Amino acid sequence: MTNLIPILVGLFLLAALLRIDTYFSLVYLLAVAYLLGRAWSRQSARQLRTERRLVSRAFPGENIAVELRVRNDGWLPVPWVEMHDSLPVDMITPPYFRRVLSLLPHQERRFSYDLTAQKRGYYAIGPMVWHTGDLLGFSPQQVSEHKPETIIVYPRVVPLQRLGLPTHSPLASLPAPAPLFDDPTRVIGVRDYQTGDSPRRIHWTASAGAGKLLVKRYQPAIARDTLICLDMDQGSYAFQRLYVASELAVIIAASLASHIVLRENLAVGLSVIAHDPLQEKVTKLSVPARRGRDSLMGILELLARAQTYPHGSTPEQVPPDCGAPDCGALSLADFLRQESVGLPWGSTIIVITGSEIDAVYTTLLFLRQQGFATALVLVMPAQALGGLQAPLHLPASEPLLPASEPLLPVYQVWREDDLETL
Repeated sequence: MTNLIPILVGLFLLAALLRIDTYFSLVYLLAVAYLLGRAWSRQSARQLRTERRLVSRAFPGENIAVELRVRNDGWLPVPWVEMHDSLPVDMITPPYFRRVLSLLPHQERRFSYDLTAQKRGYYAIGPMVWHTGDLLGFSPQQVSEHKPETIIVYPRVVPLQRLGLPTHSPLASLPAPAPLFDDPTRVIGVRDYQTGDSPRRIHWTASAGAGKLLVKRYQPAIARDTLICLDMDQGSYAFQRLYVASELAVIIAASLASHIVLRENLAVGLSVIAHDPLQEKVTKLSVPARRGRDSLMGILELLARAQTYPHGSTPEQVPPDCGAPDCGALSLADFLRQESVGLPWGSTIIVITGSEIDAVYTTLLFLRQQGFATALVLVMPAQALGGLQAPLHLPASEPLLPASEPLLPVYQVWREDDLETL
């Protein structure tokens, strides 16, 4: 019974017409019960407090414990509360959590459930909606909502040594105790004078303060930064294995970034055009090349959000926020040229895509001539280089080098098992 006013009006008219005291008493009793119930229901809604506690980051295969707290902060008991928390279908079945409870004054109830991070992605937990009302159901229900929260499931990370990349590859870290070139315009500190140091490098001011000869330390002019460019265009992957190939490409990007940051202690960045569920549009997601775990976690977070987008998206579907009139229509070759503009000389550019495109290969060779180290990773390509059908048993570590240009390393990865067994 959601509205008692028409019934009260009808009973009052009937009592006035028949002039029966019992009917008047019934009308008064129902009116008082309705008003008290309505006030009680409103007060109950004001004094309820809800809280959701969970870990907002996880890797595939991990369990996420979610704790719900409901507290009555008022002096009136809450006769009943119905809670309904909406959950992602990829993390739990059924995709909701529902409870009906009552609360005494200043009482708190706790509930918990587990979510399973089955695959990478950006998931919304909630909103949590709860209903309450009076004990007899005379007054309308009071509805409130707890804002949704997000969970980011990072992509899977595989140790890079299982990829079997050769040491002469530009992906490997070669020891360089002394930089090839120094930039005298960028002083990063001082060190003690050593025999053979040029007098021009002596820092006379610092030497006078320290009481000994000190020389300037310059930043190397050749950068060892790495930029990972990931292709999430659906047209770059075979339709029958679009999901598997694109997910494998994300795993490769995450594994490369993890290896470069944690094992090589070098700077790595990410640049990708993809559909972002957080912004609900196709846009460029990028992280500048930085060292440290913070930079790695930023890359993994973007990879968790990056989703494939339809090939040749129209300008109405894609906003112009990637430096081009249409991000979706921007070719991979043009995207590589655009991203290389701000890179320091000597940086490494790794392209991960699912198809061999002459324009991309030519662009990588051009960038190599401009002083960049380049590499191409093909994920489950339909054909091997040179137009030959690729065998399914080809190891992921075997480089396929075209006869016309042996300077650009090209690697093929066919399935995730290769990353785990090599």
